Parts: sequence; structure tokens; C-alpha cells
Amino acid sequence: MEKKILLTDCPDAKGLIAKITNICYKHQLNITKNDEFVDRERGRFFMRTALEGNFNETTLLEDLDMALPDGAERRLMTSGRKRLVLMVTREPHCLGDILMKCYAGALDVEIAAVIGNHPDLGALVEKFHIPFHCLPAEGLERERHEEQVMQLVDSYAPDYLVLAKYMRVLTPAFVDRYRGHIVNIHHSFLPAFIGASPYRQAYDRGVKIIGATAHFVTDDLDEGPIIEQDVIHVDHAYSADAMADAGRDVEKLVLTRALQLILQERVFIHGNKTVVFK
Repeated sequence: MEKKILLTDCPDAKGLIAKITNICYKHQLNITKNDEFVDRERGRFFMRTALEGNFNETTLLEDLDMALPDGAERRLMTSGRKRLVLMVTREPHCLGDILMKCYAGALDVEIAAVIGNHPDLGALVEKFHIPFHCLPAEGLERERHEEQVMQLVDSYAPDYLVLAKYMRVLTPAFVDRYRGHIVNIHHSFLPAFIGASPYRQAYDRGVKIIGATAHFVTDDLDEGPIIEQDVIHVDHAYSADAMADAGRDVEKLVLTRALQLILQERVFIHGNKTVVFK
């Protein structure tokens, strides 16, 4: 018996839940979990349906197309492990957390490779018997460097690219090639504290909350659809270094939570927002 996830995104209309579930029943599929949401401002309907049974994908999708309104999008996704390529620079906390969770089975993914623009994290990656590729950017035009990265990424055919503190701005051409499949993590100070040393800036300003945001990458720097966020409280007793340590803890937790949501097909991209079923 197979397990799959049906994702439906369409203009809102009466009776959509009944229509979709009746079609699943017609195909003798068992619904193990169903979530739905209506964006009333935009008149858009979203539904995530976990199914099990014997699938005839072609006829199931044809029946859905006949029942759903014009402009509907529907996808039938296979439950199972996804394939990731991680991109890194020098900071190890997010990379290390993903590697450990994958090793322990807490994150059910295949890490196909790790690509860095510096060699610093190669030894860490190799401890997990995962290929590490260093592609230095020094002396290369950004477009030329990205051509090398894209060629390597494509050789691994990942489902998603994860920027685990990859500290380079991606060009529109790179983003367009993997649109909707690049996940990034950053500190939630943006845009209030941008540029170098954000935690030092936050410390100097005396902030009381720090946090992190995981989002899909778009052409607008750090402004793509948000997948997951979290914050912790800090106070005057925190030094700038202690604040940075606490911030890194939040970053790695938020990134792995976001990956879990994506890997379980719980995230719809909706313009520059997301609908996330938890």
C-alpha cells in the first residue's frame, strides 16, 4: 500500500472539500489526515490530504481537474525521503545540527553533498561520509562562480537547496533556476540590523528579543516567503558574544523545523507568503 500527499491550491468555491474527498473515496483511497485553509482576502483555498491505498495517479488527477475550478493547482507527492544539497561558508552550527539530526534519524533526508565557498567545514562534513566540495569565489565574477555551483548542484539533482549560513548573495539567474526550492536561514533582526555583526548591533541597541527566520529565497534579499520563525528573550546581562551564541541556537532550531515542514509537504507558497499546516 502506497502513501502519498495530495496538495490542492485553487480559487475558493462551495463544496471543494466534499468534491476532493469524494474523488479520493471513488479511487478507494483512505484519508489519514486532512487540513484545509481559506484565504478569504484573496479567495484562495488550500488543502493537504494524506492518502494511502493503490494509486492510479493519471486518472485521479484527471478527475480532480474536472471537479476543481479554473486556475487550480494540484500535486500528488510521494511520501518518503527527500534529497538535499547544503551550501555553507564558515559557520558550523546550522550545518552541524542538520548532520547530527540526519545521522540520528530525527531528520529523514538524504544529504547528497555539501558545497562550501571556503574549506573550513570540510573536515566536519567528511566525518559523516558525505561529499564536500569547496568552490572558492575569490578572483571570479559572481556569475562565473555560480555557473560552477549550479553545474555541481545539478549533478546531484536535489529536491531542495539549503543555505546553512551560506554568506553570499545569489544572483536572480541562480534563484530562478531553483525557485521555490532554496531555503535560507537568517537572524530576525533584518532589516533593522543589516550588514556585518548583527548581534553586536543588537547588543549595542539593547534589544530584549532575538530570533531567526527560515524562508524561501527570492530575488529580494531576505524577503522571501517565511516558513518558520522563533524568538527568545535576552536582557542586559547578555554580552554581545552570549547574544550571538543564543542567536545561533535559535537559528539552527528554526532551520531544522522549517525543513521538517517542507519535507512533510506541509508548506504552500502563496505569493510572498506561505500557508503552513502543522
